[in-house]
Amino acid sequence: MSYLIICTVALLASALTFFSGFGLGTLLLPAFALFFPIEQAVALTAVVHFLNGLFKLGLTGRHADRQAVVRFGLPAIVMSFLGAWVLVWLAGFAPVFSYSAFGRLVSVTPVKLIVGLLLLLFASLELLPRFRNLSFGAQYMPLGGVLSGFFGGLSGMQGALRSAFLSRAGLSKEAFIATGVVIACLIDFARLTIYSTTLARESAHFNFGLLAAAVLAAFVGAVLGNNYLKKMTMPGIQRIVAVMLFMVALGLISGLL
Repeated sequence: MSYLIICTVALLASALTFFSGFGLGTLLLPAFALFFPIEQAVALTAVVHFLNGLFKLGLTGRHADRQAVVRFGLPAIVMSFLGAWVLVWLAGFAPVFSYSAFGRLVSVTPVKLIVGLLLLLFASLELLPRFRNLSFGAQYMPLGGVLSGFFGGLSGMQGALRSAFLSRAGLSKEAFIATGVVIACLIDFARLTIYSTTLARESAHFNFGLLAAAVLAAFVGAVLGNNYLKKMTMPGIQRIVAVMLFMVALGLISGLL
């Protein structure tokens, strides 16, 4: 069941990232969180996201806008280190609170609480048209890099912020996609250097077959998205996905997941 859920989400999410506000990391994280502790889920999602980003880089990278990559990407790299360090730091704290539910003890750790609140925030913004179409002028790109990098390092959720700040940068559709892919790869590389300690320590508990299957499924989704889905818009599906993320977020905040 874990293979079916995670690989299906990886394939669909990877395809949808070519035109959806939600990124692969935001959509794949809840699937991993169903089967792994949340800090491991963030790290595993980062691995899939980074490898899928490199694959997309080969498909679209030649269209990236260098100026946008520098103005947005450099602050993003610095802040992604900080966000990833905060995640690892929080993982060492005791649960914020515990309670009994359904005959078992439920604990809410700081990482679960923060990642759940961020999922709740981004899902809520996606449900509100006013915020779904939010964008910022090109002069704010360094600020966008700071925010996208920090939240990307902390939770992997960076796609929506990146899109909001790049959408008014005067980029063509091809350049917009390619620039986002380059920046995502830079953020992922930076945060994985921090996550590597956790990945090495917990490697004995990882299902590497599941991770490899998720990567391959994401590759297939990237090819489908690049070839067939560039000109499609699916606001209805975006709202359905937002509601599902909302439910997962509540599960993390309550400690039930």
